Amino acid sequence: MQNFSQTPLIQIISSLEIEVKKLTAKTTVRFKVLNPDFGSSIYNGSRVKINAQEYIYRGYKTWIDLAQYLECRMLTPIVVERDFIIITYEKLNSDMSFHKEDTDKEEKYGLNSIFSRIHKDEEASYLSFYLQALKNVKIDKKVRILNLGVNRGDEFQSIIEIADNFSSLEVVGIDYCRSAITSAQKKFKKHKNITFIQADINELETLHLGEFDLIISIGTLQSSNLKFTKVLMSLVQKQLKRSGAMILGFPNCRWIDGEMVYGARVKNYSFSEMGLLYKDVVFAKKYLQQKKFRVTITGKDYIFLTATSIV
Repeated sequence: MQNFSQTPLIQIISSLEIEVKKLTAKTTVRFKVLNPDFGSSIYNGSRVKINAQEYIYRGYKTWIDLAQYLECRMLTPIVVERDFIIITYEKLNSDMSFHKEDTDKEEKYGLNSIFSRIHKDEEASYLSFYLQALKNVKIDKKVRILNLGVNRGDEFQSIIEIADNFSSLEVVGIDYCRSAITSAQKKFKKHKNITFIQADINELETLHLGEFDLIISIGTLQSSNLKFTKVLMSLVQKQLKRSGAMILGFPNCRWIDGEMVYGARVKNYSFSEMGLLYKDVVFAKKYLQQKKFRVTITGKDYIFLTATSIV
């Protein structure tokens, strides 16, 4: 077991990259470091002394971030010798990912899929920014809400929790996956003001839904079967009220073996590459600004674009 309590981070990363490559899924690597609880208000990289020996301080966030970069899960540290801990990284099983799931297009996001095990609303780095977006669009003043790619309706549950007037809202959720829609209907059957529709977003106009005060779409408009720019422009021109608002969530993460791993990834890259993500975000921002919307961009693992009318 290596002792990294006096080792520069650049050497630690290099060493662990080599060790993790040797691991198979669910196997581990362990190493010793200075206990992050050694003190408070200490910046990473600070040198601290214990019994005349100098050590390098790093907080837990560094070790969690590094585990994620290495596509590992950080297990509960073990305290040793009071001022030191042993950290264990477990290599994630990259095959346990809905991104690689071999199933038909509709049921890739269905009730029995790997995707159905994901609960974004239990991820702090997602939920905190989504709630902020709902507050920014003044959710209590909205009347008609449309959610595209609603799946089982997690985004609606958050609105139920924070909107004072939820029972007076007219809420519509659309998804291509039939089993997901069926699940959502059962989950929200007590809420008569919510309607779920199984439909293709490419054919949204045929549903004759009218205009909405708020349109939400989290991780859907970038799907390979949709033309992002065309769909976005159509939504703004035909489904969004001129005084309305929009919340778009762009995934900047992958879901692997129970973990939300930071960083979008595209084909032909073995590392996170966010060019396409930001291309879509920038287009949406410029287009909505041209249409007289105030646009903010927030988030981390999901990038949230929030647009509110300034007319």
